[in-house]
Amino acid sequence: MTYCVGILVDEGLVFLADSRTNAGVDQISTFRKMAVFERAGDRAMVLMTAGNLAISQSLISILQERIAAKEEKGVSTLMTVGNMFEATRLVGEALREVYHRDAQALKEHGIEFNATLIFGGQIGNELPRLFNIYSAGNFIEATADTPYFQIGESKYGKPILDRVVKRSLSLQRSVKCALVSMDSTIRSNLSVGLPLDLLCIKRDTLKLGKHINIDAQHEYYAMINRQWSESLRHAFHAIPDPDWL
Repeated sequence: MTYCVGILVDEGLVFLADSRTNAGVDQISTFRKMAVFERAGDRAMVLMTAGNLAISQSLISILQERIAAKEEKGVSTLMTVGNMFEATRLVGEALREVYHRDAQALKEHGIEFNATLIFGGQIGNELPRLFNIYSAGNFIEATADTPYFQIGESKYGKPILDRVVKRSLSLQRSVKCALVSMDSTIRSNLSVGLPLDLLCIKRDTLKLGKHINIDAQHEYYAMINRQWSESLRHAFHAIPDPDWL
């Protein structure tokens, strides 16, 4: 299973993904679920994936190969389109290409074509944008009322996002909120786990921020894991008991 969250605020974008793809009694597998596309000073984009790993890897390979074949005239790539909407459309088209190639073969083996994506970034003078792309290649965009997207095992980490995330939230607090959301998910679902990939894009820098790998020894994450549990217990006991019973 997977859990990824992308947050769009006035200061920029936050992307956080776990890396666990299989969790059994005797086997835990990890793969990166975050891909980055950057030309510093011009554009910075992040793609996070959930679902069938083979589909996700095929999709990313198609996008990277098209960028590498940039000498082909008339072929649009993530490095040539003029805005994030067109970039997202290219990702959706690439996903449909994988579907047309692999979906029937997967179906014959009883495997559903399953892939959902979070894609966001900034190109040129355009404001940062964030999109949720579905298996069919169609997509929706984050708005002021819905400034975040989740894919994968989303239910455990959703309450904190609903209560805290607003477009006016600072980038630092957005990171904190994303990590609390991830910690809540990891605590409740064995199939989501460390290490984590965290990356931010600060508005108008047009470059990727520091890419941070978070494991069990990461001091700040360990603090969140400890203090969030303590704070929840304190808040619970501070609420008056239902004496009307």
